Amino acid sequence: MGEPGEEDAGVHVGGDAYGGVRLASGRKRKPPKSAKARRRNLLIAGALSAAVLVGTGVVWATPRQIAGVDAGITESAPTSAMNILLVGVDKRDNLTRRQQNQLKLGRESGERTDTMMVIHLSADHRKVTVVSLPRDTWTEIPGKGQHKINSAYQFGGAPLAVKAVQQATGLKIHRYIEVNVLGFIDVVDSLGGVTVCTPVPINDPKTGLNLVAGTHELAGTQALGYARTRATIRSDLDRIDRQQQVISALLNKALSAGTLGNPARLAAFVNSTLRTIKIDPDDGLLGLATQMRDVSLDDVRFASVPLANIDFKTPTGESAVLWEKDAAKELFRRIAADEDLAKPTPKPTPSASPSATTAIPPERISVKVLNGTLITGLGARTKTALKESGFLVPGEPGNTTKKDYKKTIIRYGPDRLDSARTVAAAIPGAELREADIPGIEVVIGADQPKIKKLKPSGDPSPKPSSSATPTTKTASQNICRKQA
Repeated sequence: MGEPGEEDAGVHVGGDAYGGVRLASGRKRKPPKSAKARRRNLLIAGALSAAVLVGTGVVWATPRQIAGVDAGITESAPTSAMNILLVGVDKRDNLTRRQQNQLKLGRESGERTDTMMVIHLSADHRKVTVVSLPRDTWTEIPGKGQHKINSAYQFGGAPLAVKAVQQATGLKIHRYIEVNVLGFIDVVDSLGGVTVCTPVPINDPKTGLNLVAGTHELAGTQALGYARTRATIRSDLDRIDRQQQVISALLNKALSAGTLGNPARLAAFVNSTLRTIKIDPDDGLLGLATQMRDVSLDDVRFASVPLANIDFKTPTGESAVLWEKDAAKELFRRIAADEDLAKPTPKPTPSASPSATTAIPPERISVKVLNGTLITGLGARTKTALKESGFLVPGEPGNTTKKDYKKTIIRYGPDRLDSARTVAAAIPGAELREADIPGIEVVIGADQPKIKKLKPSGDPSPKPSSSATPTTKTASQNICRKQA
């Protein structure tokens, strides 16, 4: 703690992973005028922090408690629509060896952003849109040439990270936030942990995480490992999904009666969150929080950047990802125009070919195979055929309790319809059916359908229309629900 009138020391972060910690001296500010004012600000901060992504450490509260960072943002944040760049910084230099070993972060020096999200607040400050930017995005870093987008921070700190994101997205960034890895752990623990679910087992010695497929209650250190591991088939793309799930789980927990109705837990949550972040600029936070008091789980919507190539080889031999330029441009145009991504734009003329409407390529889709018959080996044959068609099929095929499925069924979770349509394009005649599951399941019936090989993403097949509605998911839909 500092002297009276001085802000608490802040910490640099790695919000989803790997980050480091560096204490930063605060700037002097006047303390609240009274104990009543302090209590009022504390309650406002606690009640509203979840509305602005508690899971990544974003919270609006009394400015004197939040540390500042220079990101080169010279203008005051607008009172209307606003874009926020949130990063988790991979910086390990100032961690103790014990902390390094506990978190399995290693001793590598240097700084880079390991998490990048653009958060858009609607003009009325009643809706929040979060777009995750893959850390391996191959793009132009101003003044540095072509590099992965997460190297911008390493080259030029927060100011260059802001410039790189603005150039890549075409959006004006109005506010910058950094979050801290150790602070993330404290925030999770202050809420009593979070509930997550994984459709596939995860065994990652690098993070010390070992989970079977299913639902889990995770404490802070485990939640950090879950949010930062890349030990699944789609690597960083799966990690983005897990980060969004953890954010939603934290958001749900923070808004629950168990937090808001428990003064001790609320105070611990608010205090740990305030210690986690650094911002630029630090003006007008309390007023913004007051305006966002009615934001709910259904008002927070997550989206991902459309990708054209998830295994691009850079001139230096690294693996990177390339955005689908037209679709990404349209996504950020809609955000800049403050459009609701959940509302469809004019649809293109339907094509007679089902495969021409598959907006999501098979190599980005993970499928679970279940044998719904008594035919031995049908699940294994289907798995092989789906993999040959380009789909990801982790684990061994399972069996349904019922063995009398006559027709093949493709079951998909909320907001996974686009992916399910791609699977349906490869299994002509299969029935699409929405279910309360986290991913996509193919239940093979007695019809024993032939699996159709879809065109590889590198072939000159029709690309998704830039006017198509982006695939999004609300925080409510992201919450892990225990399966019966």
